[in-house]
Amino acid sequence: MEILHPTTTVRGRVLVDRAVDPVGALIGFHGYAQCAEDMLDELRLIPGADRWTRVSVQALHQFYIRGNSKVVASWMTRQDRELAIADNIAYVQEALTRVFAEEAGVDVPAHGSTRAPAHQRIYIGFSQGVAMAYRAALHSPTPATAIVALAGDIPPEVKDDKSLVWPRVLIGVGEREEWYTGEKLEADQAFLRERGVSHDVVRFDGGHEWTDEFRAAAGRLLSAHE
Repeated sequence: MEILHPTTTVRGRVLVDRAVDPVGALIGFHGYAQCAEDMLDELRLIPGADRWTRVSVQALHQFYIRGNSKVVASWMTRQDRELAIADNIAYVQEALTRVFAEEAGVDVPAHGSTRAPAHQRIYIGFSQGVAMAYRAALHSPTPATAIVALAGDIPPEVKDDKSLVWPRVLIGVGEREEWYTGEKLEADQAFLRERGVSHDVVRFDGGHEWTDEFRAAAGRLLSAHE
């Protein structure tokens, strides 16, 4: 049996909540069966986020929640995983090129560009979106300021790439977390220590979710970069 992978054009969906005279941008990636609106709502709840332009990137693979008319999305499955990773990274880079070109008041290039205003960029992921936050931040042509990872682990291909330059990392995990287990957290911490990456871990009272305690920790990260 022959397997083909033809290329096609798929339209993404990105929500942008621009701040007046922003100190930087918060770039968010939602979890499985969520949408860009869900993540934008969470970005807005982080203390001090109103001083940052909030960008919520929706995954390309949309579907309906069973028994519900809400449209949600998923970043990828294990099928053709490497191709999906490449597509998602290219998609995010194109999206951010447009976001920052418009914020700078310049024309959007027809084929993408690394040109952007001198913003600080903090990439924030929740659950399945954590892997995309790491990938997008570490493969961005503009260096990331920090990565905020809530309830998700570092993807294996990122760990294997020793050429990547890492920013500061903030990891959040609930005491009752069931998916991002203690073993996964320990493995991530060991990796970050080995690479000499500055990182902090916030443990909070909760499960696989956002909480005010974690939002406060993310808010302190934002204020440290203003």
